[in-house]
Amino acid sequence: MSNFNLTNHFLIAMPAMQEGFFAGTLTYICEHDENGALGLVVNRPISLTMAEMFSQINIPLLQPALGKMPVHVGGPVQVERGFVLHDTGRDWQSTLRINDHLALTTSKDILEALGEGKGPENFLVTLGYSGWEQGQLEHEINENTWLTVPATEHILFGLPAEERLAAAMALLGVNYSMLVEDAGHA
Repeated sequence: MSNFNLTNHFLIAMPAMQEGFFAGTLTYICEHDENGALGLVVNRPISLTMAEMFSQINIPLLQPALGKMPVHVGGPVQVERGFVLHDTGRDWQSTLRINDHLALTTSKDILEALGEGKGPENFLVTLGYSGWEQGQLEHEINENTWLTVPATEHILFGLPAEERLAAAMALLGVNYSMLVEDAGHA
């Protein structure tokens, strides 16, 4: 088994994965080590807005501009739980530091700070996460299920969800629609 680390990389679902949860997804890997991997799908907004989510969890949202932002489905695991991918700057109760620039927080204090306008400048909120057991992600990559590319904060925070997959493909110099056309026709 190769000893590569995909922390802070994007996983691009190959067009052959046309069914199931990960079809057409771009996943950001927050942690990858000998025990497995944890990531968030970052291009699948759901119909829930930040305003609706804040209302459901009884946190005041004093920043109306945030209210229209979409919440994303981050993966099929723990879909009732919120995950906030954000730039660093201060520490929260339950934070996984990804690198010098990015972190993943699951504690309510970051949402309270966001509601007050005191949270991180760049962030993305998901319900649920994507997880891989030891060796599973490496096996899937060897099976050509995923393309990988180092992640950029611009794609995560600077582009709308529907543009993120194509932008990640462009980092590889590949046009996603060309891959889809090569996948065969019904």
